[in-house]
Amino acid sequence: MQRSARRILTTHVGSLPRNERLSSLLIAEERGEPIDKDMMAREVRAAVSDVVGRQIASGIDVVNDGEQPRVGFQTYVPQRMRGFGGSSKRPRPLDYMDFPEFAKSAGRRFPHRSKVGDAPMAVSAVSYDDLGPATAECDAFAEAIEPFHGRFAETFMTAASPGIVATTMTNAWYDSHEAYVFALARELRREYELIAGRGHLLQIDAPDLAMERTMAFQDRPLSEFLAIIEMHVAALNEALRGIPKERVRLHCCWGNWEGPHTHDVPLGDVLPVIAKASVGALSLEFANPRHQHEYEVLGRLGLPGDMLLIPGVIDSTTNYVEHPEVVAKRIAEAVAAVGDRERVIAGADCGFGTFTGYEFVAADIVWAKLAALSEGAAIATRRLWGG
Repeated sequence: MQRSARRILTTHVGSLPRNERLSSLLIAEERGEPIDKDMMAREVRAAVSDVVGRQIASGIDVVNDGEQPRVGFQTYVPQRMRGFGGSSKRPRPLDYMDFPEFAKSAGRRFPHRSKVGDAPMAVSAVSYDDLGPATAECDAFAEAIEPFHGRFAETFMTAASPGIVATTMTNAWYDSHEAYVFALARELRREYELIAGRGHLLQIDAPDLAMERTMAFQDRPLSEFLAIIEMHVAALNEALRGIPKERVRLHCCWGNWEGPHTHDVPLGDVLPVIAKASVGALSLEFANPRHQHEYEVLGRLGLPGDMLLIPGVIDSTTNYVEHPEVVAKRIAEAVAAVGDRERVIAGADCGFGTFTGYEFVAADIVWAKLAALSEGAAIATRRLWGG
């Protein structure tokens, strides 16, 4: 994984807006409706090509495919793995119970979205027998980046953590949550190895390590939640065994919705657990109003070894376009907390298209925000390196 050796590099968290045609196809496919597979393949390739070009034009250094072929950042898994069926009964975030008017408003805002709280559940032993869809996604990305060689620093692709799959696609088969998580780790390992083997940085999306405090484990004491995510990290490390940690980055967040987030677990409680993951970089939220203050915690607790930080310096749920000077100041805070400018890569709080049809930020504003991210990184570079 490249460090910011001569300037602050830029990236984002993974999911980017999908166009209306592709979104309709993805939602129809998830619902089990018949779709034209050839049309889907064409739309995916066109969409991946488009978002790659837009990332390059925005000045992003570490690019990906925008998760265009996926209906959701983790809900794509039942479409690629066997053992899922029925419908999960996922708990609502505490936000939605404390603020019912907010909950009503959120429900009206996204009437045609993919499954979020009612994804399939595990109804038999999970198995990843066919890497075809994952391979096709890698192929579409390879085709899209071909014209841009030399115009980006690195590429990355995302994959869901065992823990977030287990808490989203709930367990109706295994004897325990732990058994289910480790079974998922053994199977997801195949996708992780495919991505790493294709030469991309592997980003693991693991909001379970913070967000699930207000969802799946909202009724558990903090000590029990911390023990659960310790187990989630152990399962993830087992799935990553053999993949060099410097080729893996881990994204952890508190849930990518524009809400009060008053029950978010403090970073200081979970960072010591998250830092045990066998990864080379942590991607964390710092741009939204609920977590901007937690650089102090990061500075106090620190990151292990040479682990890099990918701080969110633009918010992924608001249509405000951050001023580049704001971005530069946030980058400076991150560098001060880490104590090494080379270990900071500027990023976003979370994805801009975590679920199809559930995008808080308008597509044209996403690209303006990414451009502001790049401009702010350039300002920070001049200040940190001089000249």
